Amino acid sequence: MTPKGRLIIIGGKEDKSETVPEMEDVNHGFIPKEILKLIAESKDDRIEIITTATSDPDDMEKTYSQTFKDIGYTNFGFLYITQKDNKESLQRLQDAKTVFFSGGDQSKICDVFKNSEIIERIHERYLHEQDFTIAGTSAGAMCLSSIMIADAINGEAIVGYDLELDNGLDFLDCIIDTHFVHRGRFGRLAHATILHPEFLGIGLGEDTSLIIEQGKTATCKGSGMVIIINSKQIKQTNIETVKKGCPVYAENLVIDILTEDCKINLETGDIDVPDAR
Repeated sequence: MTPKGRLIIIGGKEDKSETVPEMEDVNHGFIPKEILKLIAESKDDRIEIITTATSDPDDMEKTYSQTFKDIGYTNFGFLYITQKDNKESLQRLQDAKTVFFSGGDQSKICDVFKNSEIIERIHERYLHEQDFTIAGTSAGAMCLSSIMIADAINGEAIVGYDLELDNGLDFLDCIIDTHFVHRGRFGRLAHATILHPEFLGIGLGEDTSLIIEQGKTATCKGSGMVIIINSKQIKQTNIETVKKGCPVYAENLVIDILTEDCKINLETGDIDVPDAR
């Protein structure tokens, strides 16, 4: 079934209070707070920010409260949910137009929400409600995919068995990584997609996002870039025979780079680019 709702996945460190995007001074297309301005269609729409992933929800609330007020949002709240069965939170999420997962530890989000009534209801709304948005930044974006990177060694080489994968919340058939360029995460996302060539890998740069409609049509927004890793046409790899600690190789890994307003069909991999600037 084609989803009617929107997904917004953000690479982390989006332009907000107390952050200074690295690209602000060098990217002539930089727009202040561009991404967070997109998470609600009206300034009065209810936004619920889920801070389950963070170890400091009070600080997270302070930062986003100031940012949302600066943008002009008038109707938002925060939920630090730690138990699957939470009727009060369920009702608040039912009334929201946007559900936003903040950053922190993606495994904490999945531990609480997988197989819960809350996530089942969010899935239903995403499938059936055209004016409903699910957004996530950093860990809050990583958990939204079918397969989630739970832990990995960030090294110069991809080596066998250095990657821990888990099932995500299953809103998008892909594998998502965040802070992708700044934290040198190409190897771990490439590793994950070589293990699961049926899924595209989406490497989101900081202050950069994909706005996804109909579950497949994605538009890049933000000051950085999104790297797409496609393992579907790999010719040779030792991924099935590599021993623990030994390097992985792959032939014909396909890489695409998206920047502001580039579009990609996440089912076919086809890309549309904006008119030359």
